[in-house]
Amino acid sequence: QVQLVESGGGLVQAGGSLRLSCAASGSIFRVNAMNWYRQAPGNQRELVAAITRGGSTNYATSVKGRFTISRDNAKNTMYLQMNSLKPEDTAVYYCNADVIRVGSWGNLGIWGQGTLVTVSS
Repeated sequence: QVQLVESGGGLVQAGGSLRLSCAASGSIFRVNAMNWYRQAPGNQRELVAAITRGGSTNYATSVKGRFTISRDNAKNTMYLQMNSLKPEDTAVYYCNADVIRVGSWGNLGIWGQGTLVTVSS
């Protein structure tokens, strides 16, 4: 059994900052690509930022220059530093990862339960 657990969401004023964390646990051999998604009410889930195991990153245009994705492979943990937050960043943020389980060969895509970020104007 493997799982992702997010933390760090909350309420913040526009212009403020938050740092999200996503920790993978369980019978994990290796965590490969990790991603942050978000879903606002009435909207589809969208990719916010992605990071490979080697540290290469990609960002949605809407967050580029404000958000920074990073990871600690030793801790199987990913982070999202969010600065200069805007009301339109309000959403449930989900982490997603490709994981190779102990005793298995293929990647397994898993999702966290989500953490709510609310940005007030």
